[in-house]
Amino acid sequence: MPGTRWLDEEEQHTWRSYLRTSQLLQEALERQLQRDSGMPHAYYMILVVLSESPGRTMTMTELSAILQYSVSRLSHAVSRLEEKSWVRRLKRPEDRRTTVAELTDEGFAALVEAAPGHVEEVRRVLFDPLTPGQVRQFGEILDTILSAFEYHRAAEAERSPALDAAAQ
Repeated sequence: MPGTRWLDEEEQHTWRSYLRTSQLLQEALERQLQRDSGMPHAYYMILVVLSESPGRTMTMTELSAILQYSVSRLSHAVSRLEEKSWVRRLKRPEDRRTTVAELTDEGFAALVEAAPGHVEEVRRVLFDPLTPGQVRQFGEILDTILSAFEYHRAAEAERSPALDAAAQ
């Protein structure tokens, strides 16, 4: 394909190291949470996001967007969390079409119990191998990448209505 900007040797090495590291990190976090708390990492993340939101509630749409979960994946996970009485779904009184997920006291207690082991595993596999300077640099690098994603997402959202109007 003409014009393809192929990765050079250093970029290829960095890309593959990132992929492997990301995979190993996710596997380590998943293993630790399953072993110590009996919950998948995805459920833990739902509990965390709800615990940090006002009133420990959030619409399913907002929760899906923050976690980058599909609506069906989130709905399935919340159903499992409801079975454990960790989350409940409610309709907003002012808008019965909107479903809100609410973290229960039991769910908050499960999160409080799971958090120390999870944080220790994050520290062990991600931060302990780095110097404080490398941690700062890593954070700056991730912030730069996230900013680029947000910029492209915003630009795409601006173009989308124009493309929809042009198609009509």
